[in-house]
Amino acid sequence: MAPEAPFEPQHRQVVANGLRMHYVEGGEGEPVVFLHGFPECWYSWRKQLPALAPNYHVIAPDLRGYHETEARPPYDTETLQQDVLGLIEALGERSAHIVGHDWGGAIAWQLAMNHPDAVRSLAVLNIPHPALFREGLRSVAQLRRSWYIAFFQLPWLPEQMLSFDGYRRLARSVCRGIPPGEERRTDLAFYRKSWREHGLTGGINWYRALLRNPQPLPDPVPIIGAPTTMIWGEEDDALGKELTVGTERFVHDLDLHYLPGAGHFVQQEAPERVTELLLAHLERAGSRANG
Repeated sequence: MAPEAPFEPQHRQVVANGLRMHYVEGGEGEPVVFLHGFPECWYSWRKQLPALAPNYHVIAPDLRGYHETEARPPYDTETLQQDVLGLIEALGERSAHIVGHDWGGAIAWQLAMNHPDAVRSLAVLNIPHPALFREGLRSVAQLRRSWYIAFFQLPWLPEQMLSFDGYRRLARSVCRGIPPGEERRTDLAFYRKSWREHGLTGGINWYRALLRNPQPLPDPVPIIGAPTTMIWGEEDDALGKELTVGTERFVHDLDLHYLPGAGHFVQQEAPERVTELLLAHLERAGSRANG
């Protein structure tokens, strides 16, 4: 039997929610939509896409303002949710499994609360439930970790500081957990090229909209019914592990995994383990749907 051809992501363009959006896709089966965080793009999921493509239709967009997707306001969380819903609809689907990291995870949480019919299952990586993040910001420790949110409210200065030294420092921080070698050099080069070409103002504008146009949580906070897996790299410098405590108050069916030794960019720092957990999560979600 001939060996399987290596996974080659197919690059596409679509208009979703009136936005020109770039995404990559591959595979066949139930749709799994991967939502990246700051300051990344679809490339954040380069390790997971090939592993899931044999059994699922994997889709990884560049979200509003990132990489090859149009950078156009507004950037409030309701608009960002509608972008994802528009993508799902443009793909000919009514719902999808949603996987999100960092800001992408924040949008994933919102989708599961506000648009439950569109979410077959939910997997979130190193981002707390919005209600728990709001509670966590009352602590001095988390406020110190989240200093950058206030800094990003300034005009132009955040962009200038992040681009200092040709984005080398920022790229090293994103790729910190990737072992030295040719693969790491390739990853560093990809991110730096993306930021030099497209900038990061779009992504920073998500933070600006967070404070300037806040979207209140529903009251009461809806309980998420979709099968949910939470994966948390314990060495996260930006978000404390304590923010995960109490997640079960807001999620009916929760499977929580802590990954020691991994940091905020957990899907890159522990890719095999994250992939293993995502496959188990999707199998569990499928069993529940069929049961």
